[in-house]
Amino acid sequence: MSIERKEVEALIRLFERSDWHELRLETDGLKLVLSKDADAAAAGSEAAVAAASATEDPPAPAPEAVDGLVPITAPNLGTFYRAPKPGTPPYVEVGQSVSETTEVCLIEVMKLFTPVHAGLSGRIAKACVEDGEMVEFGAPLFLVEPEARAAETA
Repeated sequence: MSIERKEVEALIRLFERSDWHELRLETDGLKLVLSKDADAAAAGSEAAVAAASATEDPPAPAPEAVDGLVPITAPNLGTFYRAPKPGTPPYVEVGQSVSETTEVCLIEVMKLFTPVHAGLSGRIAKACVEDGEMVEFGAPLFLVEPEARAAETA
């Protein structure tokens, strides 16, 4: 059974208007979990929107390093937030050192917040997205100068 993108979007709209707190759907090639509990998603539970496999578009290829800079990419589509709350400092600034576990931003879909971690050690060289901007799955969010290269240029 194949589900089209428009059918997934219709399910999401119905869920948003419903009084349900959670919806789980699994079919061949698709696992969709919707939850209105933002705290559960922020705490790292499996509550997340996983609809990328239902799209007609092929998955984006993994971005490669450009000029030695490695991208941190969006794990899903949604709204990009540089800070945990409006009016608070951003998670990271250009020039800041990060480790693999450094939280660099949030991606929000339907009030579900997915924390994004650097995934490598180095220095933030560039922010590719403006705060509050919509991003697609696989879009570059930040460019990182890997640790070994950052040490060479210091």
